Amino acid sequence: MDYKKIKAPTTTVTQNLMDFAEPTGNIYESVAIMGRRANQITADIKQDLGQKLKEFGSKNDVLDEEFENREQIEISRFYERMAKPTLIAEQEFLDGKIYYRNPTTEKNKMK
Repeated sequence: MDYKKIKAPTTTVTQNLMDFAEPTGNIYESVAIMGRRANQITADIKQDLGQKLKEFGSKNDVLDEEFENREQIEISRFYERMAKPTLIAEQEFLDGKIYYRNPTTEKNKMK
């Protein structure tokens, strides 16, 4: 998923807790779902950033010299300005874009 295009706020916004409880019927289950999704987003962003910064890696491991690379700085700044993974997960949950299921409730329904 392209996290750069998500319309999540970059700062925290006060939300109504009942909006989170509405899809699942349980606020704690909703928070657990958003937390797991935030961990997935974090891993994806970290991998993406690592690949982009890997291109700038130098072959020489000289500790005496440090080079300032403008492109590398701009990439880092872009990722710093991006919405945090928790806010992205929250927005996805409120928009209904997260698929989730609870095996325990499904097992109880089958009985």
